[in-house]
Amino acid sequence: MRIGLLTEGGYPYVSGEAGLWCDRLVRGLGQHEFDVYALTRSERQEARGWVPLPPQVSRVRTASLWDAEDDGVVYGRRARRRFAEHYGELAATLSTTVPGQVPGASGTVSQANSEAAPDHSALEADRFANALYGLAELARDEGGLPRALRSETAVRALERACRAPGAHRLAREARVPDLLTVAARLERALRPLSLDWYEDDGLGAVDLCHAASGGTAALPGLLARHFCEVPLLVTEYGVRLRAHYLTDPDSSPSIRALLAAFHGRLAAETYRRAALITPGNAHARRWQERCGADRAKLRTVHPGMDATPFAEAGESPECADPRTLVWVGRVEPAKDLVSLLHAFAEIRKEEPGARLRIVGGPADPEGAAYLAHCKGLAAQLFPDEADGPHAVGSNPVSFEETGGPELPSRADAYASGALVVLSSVVEGFPAGLVEAMFCGRATVSTDVGAVVEAIGGTGLVVPPRNPRALAEACVALLRDPERRARLGAAARARALELFTVEQNVAAFHGIYLDILSRTPARRVVLDETGEPVPFSAPAEGHVPGRWTESTARAAVRGGPGWATDAPVRATVRDPASEKTPAGTAGGPNPDASDMGPPAAVPLTAIDEPSAMASVPVTEGVR
Repeated sequence: MRIGLLTEGGYPYVSGEAGLWCDRLVRGLGQHEFDVYALTRSERQEARGWVPLPPQVSRVRTASLWDAEDDGVVYGRRARRRFAEHYGELAATLSTTVPGQVPGASGTVSQANSEAAPDHSALEADRFANALYGLAELARDEGGLPRALRSETAVRALERACRAPGAHRLAREARVPDLLTVAARLERALRPLSLDWYEDDGLGAVDLCHAASGGTAALPGLLARHFCEVPLLVTEYGVRLRAHYLTDPDSSPSIRALLAAFHGRLAAETYRRAALITPGNAHARRWQERCGADRAKLRTVHPGMDATPFAEAGESPECADPRTLVWVGRVEPAKDLVSLLHAFAEIRKEEPGARLRIVGGPADPEGAAYLAHCKGLAAQLFPDEADGPHAVGSNPVSFEETGGPELPSRADAYASGALVVLSSVVEGFPAGLVEAMFCGRATVSTDVGAVVEAIGGTGLVVPPRNPRALAEACVALLRDPERRARLGAAARARALELFTVEQNVAAFHGIYLDILSRTPARRVVLDETGEPVPFSAPAEGHVPGRWTESTARAAVRGGPGWATDAPVRATVRDPASEKTPAGTAGGPNPDASDMGPPAAVPLTAIDEPSAMASVPVTEGVR
């Protein structure tokens, strides 16, 4: 089959959130053909280029979300009126959304309004969807939306919606700078509406759209479904709506409320239209259900990771230093290294010979400043120590990065210690923890994100921001080598069973086939000579009813005209053959048992228009 892979800020570029996972998926499914449709987030990402692509990637189309190019499209009076109408409806759904209440979610209303709330929620969801697809159809008719989305008309529509009766308090408090910021953010998020990807030679030619994340990345899949009836599969290893709530804390409450309403509405619409949704863990699944996803559509597929680089460390756990704790990851405030350093101070009181290796570097200026703060705190808590008056002192806490002679790889970092620690306060799926499990290391982690789901019963879990609990768990394992070995072996077995590339690829291969088996054929498949391939379009694709979930068009896209006609019944009812006793006005016949079987019309009668009445079908009719 032909898969349209939709990404944002990831594959096929070198750096990105889901780049590595997508590359493994594409390479593992060599029997399928992939068209990659990528949205880029920065000029730096584009400058770094693509990863080497396998032969099954037949096409790559990209579009930018970071530049501010003018499409040069000038609307006429009718087009301006259409834009103002649809954008105004979109803004109205955002201004009336209650902050903190996820659109499409249940359990967020009072009992007094419990009966009316579902209908109102569905009405608002349809209102948002109609406005979104109305803008998409306008962009298709006129050639683009960017100039209109940045126009004064858009800002005034936002202002009217925020000042209208029924708008939420935070929306009413939005000032002109806030409205300008919201309009600019919406313009970036809605750029996929203006792309030329939704024709028969683009996403209309694929059998399935697979969005590697939610949010803006899934928007092209929604439009492909709207314009071309292509089924959509959405995979989320980190819920984009959750990430939006955790970022941009410096914005005003009005900006955050309006943008959260937009992302919530978009997530609810994506989950409603998707054929299937595959969260990467139970933590993401709970977020999706909270955002209105139907449980029947949810299938958890754990991330697939390459266990090969960690095989040597996993098969030789005895080489680790029994007194060394290791932390591996990206240095940033969410990792809470400050709590880890305070916990290590407590550990040193119980185990004076313990050492801590912090392996990793910052990803941005904020992370660099946090790393400098942690180094200063470590120097303050742990002065350099020496074995004697003439020996050189050393600090029990070291800050290192992989790639050097001592730690060439992440596997070497995990192998250097007997215990791996995770101290995060915010975490999605803990990939670093799974790498430690591949290495056969016992772990002590904070109970955040999908940590408990990942480690199961193969490690110790403590509350976040609790240095004393973290220290007690680490001391317990440092003093019990047999327990460490037992937990490490169990962790490696669990990781090899649940989190390998092979299980991930096999799961998505089955999901692809499942979706396509329940999707009516949309086009006639041609052979090398240009003739239709026999039986390439299943008959169920033309029969309206419970065989197909599509309610729009049952005919093959571009197929024969007769496929759109109403189905013809095998037999028809002949009024003359039904005997009704006089005076009963069509009531039951008391002598019906003596009348014999009802008359039946042979199949040749269906050719006569006059015979298209209703005749009961009788068993045995030929």
